[in-house]
Amino acid sequence: MAAGLLSRTLFAHRLLKPSTFYKPQFFISKKPFYSQAAPTYYSYKVVGSVTCCVASSRIGIRTTFSTLAVSTNEPVVSVDWLHANLKNPDMKVLDASWYMPNEQRNPLQEYQVAHIPEALFFDVDGISDRTTNLPHMLPSEEAFAAAVSALGIENKDGVVVYDGKGIFSAARVWWMFRVFGHDRVWVLDGGLPRWRASGYDVESSASGDAILKASAASEAIEKVYQGQTVAPITFQTKFQPHLIWTLDQVRKNIEETTYQHIDARSKARFDGVAPEPRKGIRSGHVPGSKCIPFAQMLDGSQTLLSDEELKKKFEQEGISLDKPVITSCGTGVTACILALGLYRLGKTDVPVYDGSWTEWGGHPDAPVSTSEP
Repeated sequence: MAAGLLSRTLFAHRLLKPSTFYKPQFFISKKPFYSQAAPTYYSYKVVGSVTCCVASSRIGIRTTFSTLAVSTNEPVVSVDWLHANLKNPDMKVLDASWYMPNEQRNPLQEYQVAHIPEALFFDVDGISDRTTNLPHMLPSEEAFAAAVSALGIENKDGVVVYDGKGIFSAARVWWMFRVFGHDRVWVLDGGLPRWRASGYDVESSASGDAILKASAASEAIEKVYQGQTVAPITFQTKFQPHLIWTLDQVRKNIEETTYQHIDARSKARFDGVAPEPRKGIRSGHVPGSKCIPFAQMLDGSQTLLSDEELKKKFEQEGISLDKPVITSCGTGVTACILALGLYRLGKTDVPVYDGSWTEWGGHPDAPVSTSEP
């Protein structure tokens, strides 16, 4: 099981000596400084108590930070904003890196090698439902609360999630927090690659506290599904059922067509001309659904497209932003990137089909369509 793998890997890494290759040095300066890259910046409304930055996007231009509050109407924050707010005691940063099995990458080991200072590791496979064979499905409210509490996160905290690709699995964890009623959560635009390209330091080994918290989160999940009591619980959930769909809801929508169904997988997989990466899963798509590969939500630096660019992508595929939308993908990860893009456009109530194609394509009674060559 994923939790067992996490525990064994964590134990092994406790024996590792901290690397001296990276020297973590970060600060929050009130003085002007020179930008080392040309990142994307956004304007934020004054909401809450979390501070953010306003900066120029030109290389070499002097930039200054001011204390404005980031709005929950915007789903992402810039690396410069995070750097300025990294010491905020009510800010929690999560490394939620996850990769496809065929990539043969170990997110926990990569976290050990380099992660944003103060970041904790969020195990996408481990913090999941233990009652299904489907990968990383949404855990129960009790299990999520126990795991997040073990990480030291409280309801008062703002949460910034990032991953090792730019925007990939971080969007999944952003969606998870929102499903459980926590809206003060954002994805780091461009993720760890953008952070490093901007010249900001990384830590090369996790602190003992970070390792213990990751291990505790894994153990908390196991205990909940074994019927054991977990304490203390510092994070209270408030389930938002409208943000998650089941197979039966998708099946019903085929007949009623109330929601526009968008699939985030590649066009070849959607059309049924490319095999699925998981064995035993049929090729094709849900009848009536449309394909917008998740990569179309991002630019070349793996940051989220602007409002206008996102609108064009959806309009080109015949998606009306005035009508309801449901998203899916292979296992419920990249569908959240579509939801992230739609959130930027003001559609904050987009549900994700959690089981996605792994469930649908593996279900013998679920209808499957393929596209003509």
